[in-house]
Amino acid sequence: MSSHLILLVTQRLALGALLLLASSILIFVGAQILPGDVAQAVLGQSATPEAIANLRAEMGLDQPAVYRYLQWLSGVLQGDFGSALTNGADIGISISKRLGNTLFLAFWAALISVPLAVLLGLIAVRFRNRWPDRLISALSLATISVPEFVIGYLFIFVVAVKLRWVPSVSMINDSMSLMQKLQSIALPVVVLTFVVLAHMMRMTRAAILNVMESPYIETAELKGLSKFAVVTRHALPNSIAPIINVVMLNLAYLVVGVVVVEVIFVYPGMGQYLVDHVSKRDIPVVQAAGLIFASVYILLNMAADIIGIIANPRLRHPK
Repeated sequence: MSSHLILLVTQRLALGALLLLASSILIFVGAQILPGDVAQAVLGQSATPEAIANLRAEMGLDQPAVYRYLQWLSGVLQGDFGSALTNGADIGISISKRLGNTLFLAFWAALISVPLAVLLGLIAVRFRNRWPDRLISALSLATISVPEFVIGYLFIFVVAVKLRWVPSVSMINDSMSLMQKLQSIALPVVVLTFVVLAHMMRMTRAAILNVMESPYIETAELKGLSKFAVVTRHALPNSIAPIINVVMLNLAYLVVGVVVVEVIFVYPGMGQYLVDHVSKRDIPVVQAAGLIFASVYILLNMAADIIGIIANPRLRHPK
């Protein structure tokens, strides 16, 4: 690995660390300006001002914002997210289980959507400007145009209510077998697949078509190779960097963008956990969940950037 390549990777890592720090500040500030008062929510509307003031002092909410941020950041760096204000539960333990559920959902959605997107992209390139390409492009545009909550409720109505193939509520627990869990998450997995499939497929198609205009592709065609062989053996390997980039970005969305889908299907993941505690104005939980989401998104974007740098032959083998 060249020194220039090492420098670029190091710069991306440093930028990722700075983005995480900036995200933590924005998340903390955003949590502070949420409407309502958690002390009021815990004690109820009939609580006296003295009781509310005492509870706020007990929770540390009367301290200056800068002090509370530094205290929170120090705890996060040590792996301590604190306790929920509403029920006293350890946030780290609660988040680990919820994050595991979200990653489980995202894993199965990615397992279906990524290979399918690459396959459809290859088919679209193989039959460029013919009816398979036009059909795939039309369907992808249709799915991109429809919000995920519309797709989710449509699948609930047709598949769960009318056909009764799978449950409309996607609840999972440790006592369930793998097949029971898969049956329970079938609908949210399908919805997430629809959401990310079109974007990955179109970017795969665009990346391969860009490579297809290169001189060595014309040389491969002149050798008598079939169209499919040219696409799979020459175009696809040389367009892998932008494809990996868009795949990583969509994987980030599968983890970070599941809030709507989890709420629709009442799935016990990070998104549902965040929404539940935003309504209660449980600031430590909101901050912890927001930071986890930001970290996943930044890390996967940074990984995509680094993979793109390493996959660039001009950077690997500078003159």
